[in-house]
Formats: sequence, structure tokens, C-alpha cells
Amino acid sequence: MTNINALDPGASPLDYYGFELRRHREAAGLTQRQLGDIVNYTGSMVGQIETARKLPTPQFSQRVDAALGTGGLLFRLVDLVMRSQLPAWFREVAELEARATEICTFHTHLVHGLLQTTAYARAVLGALDQEDLDDRTAVRLARQRIFEKEEPPVFWAVISEAALCQEIGGSEVMRGQLAQLLAFEDNPRINIQILPFTAGVHSGLQGSFDLFRFASDPTIVYTEGYGTGHPTANPDTVKDCSLRYDHLRAAALSLKDSAELIRRVMEERYGEQRDSDEDSVA
Repeated sequence: MTNINALDPGASPLDYYGFELRRHREAAGLTQRQLGDIVNYTGSMVGQIETARKLPTPQFSQRVDAALGTGGLLFRLVDLVMRSQLPAWFREVAELEARATEICTFHTHLVHGLLQTTAYARAVLGALDQEDLDDRTAVRLARQRIFEKEEPPVFWAVISEAALCQEIGGSEVMRGQLAQLLAFEDNPRINIQILPFTAGVHSGLQGSFDLFRFASDPTIVYTEGYGTGHPTANPDTVKDCSLRYDHLRAAALSLKDSAELIRRVMEERYGEQRDSDEDSVA
């Protein structure tokens, strides 16, 4: 357990966050309990975050920034803190997501992490390991804040129909996840196409991959193995995967037809019902 008196702000972004929280709280003349009362959290929670034993949330950070008049300091640190909690081999990918102007993904059996709901992410992350599941889920979902930027990336996702049928976490979780995909239907920056089973042989049979494009830097291709990530800017690899992705998008359903397939799977596979006006209801 970290000793608050020995907290080293240079040890990690989480330690730095805790150090700054404590410094500003003490400068305001507040105890942990008093600050907790102001921001509607327990004093114990404040103490755990100060001592780097608990991850701060964006909501907590916004409330504390307002209470202590820190000018948004803690809120700005949240992304850095969350990224530092990712597995070491995945941190570079999170950096690529944060810097990219366009992200193109192809996934065969799971919904991409940038599109996952809380319940779906918990089910995936908790398949074999329940330890610190709340924090690990929060860390994964924090990556989605790239869509809240003033200039968010353009996101293209080609998802195999198999990912819609692979029941992760039960019917209710899947209904929520598919509803989440449909929620992006009118967002021109988040585009979801389904590669149907009827596509047959396709250019993505070698597996899932991501393409990251930037304003001035070379395009990066990212593939993943068990517990390892493989980003590369090799021109031949980028050219090959870009061509493969173009063919995947051509083989996939249109945006409109993809949304209709998602609705149909919700209804037929996970018990989603429609009223007489054809509007989906849970």
C-alpha cells in the first residue's frame, strides 16, 4: 500500500495525479472528508485516489477541479492516467488512437474496444480474470474519449457478422451493445459496416487489423497476437493492408443495410421486439 507521505509524483501518471490532488486540497485547507462532502464522494475515495490506490474518473476530476479552482488540471490528466494503466504492449496503440485523423478497423469476432459498452467490455475483460475489473473496464472505455475531441478522428469499422452472433455476456448485454452500434447511425465520423456471412471468401481471412492515418506522419498498420501488439509503418505492409481494407469495405453491406442487419439480429437472436410502427423497443 502506498504511503501518502512517500508518494512520488514522478513514479507514474497516477502518482502524479494523486500528488496534485493532495497538494491542491491541502492548499484549500480541506480534509479528505470535507472535499469528499463537497464533490459527493467519500473521504475514503479521495484518500485512495490521492495515494494512487484508486483510478480517478472524469466525473470525479471535473467536480474536484470546480471545487478547488484548479482550472481543469485534474480533468486534463485523466487521459494520461488511464492510458498509463493499459497493458504495456498496448499503450502505443492508445497513443496512435489519440493522434490519428482516421482509423480503419476490421474485427472478426468482437466489437472494437472504441465501440464497446460498459457491460460488453466487462464481459470481455472478465472472461478469465475478475480482479480489478471495474478499473480495467474504465481504462478501456476511457479510450473512447477520442470521439469527444474538438476534431475527432474519422472512424471506419468493418465488423464480421460473426461478432454480432457471438453472445458476449448474455442477451441483455448484446442488445445493449448492438443498440450502441445503432446509436452511431447518424454520426458521419463513426461509420459501421457489417461483413455478412454471405460475403464468403474475403480479403480479411488472415485476421483482424487496424489502419491509423495521420495528418503528416506515415500510416501505421496494427495487428495483434496473444498478449502482443505489432504496429508497423512498412510501406509494403501498409499498401497491402490498405488494399485489403478497400476490398473489405466493398464486400461489406452499405451503412444503411448494415444498420438493418444489426436491428434484425437484435430482434431475432436477442429478443428485441418492434412495435406496430416498426420502432425498436426493448
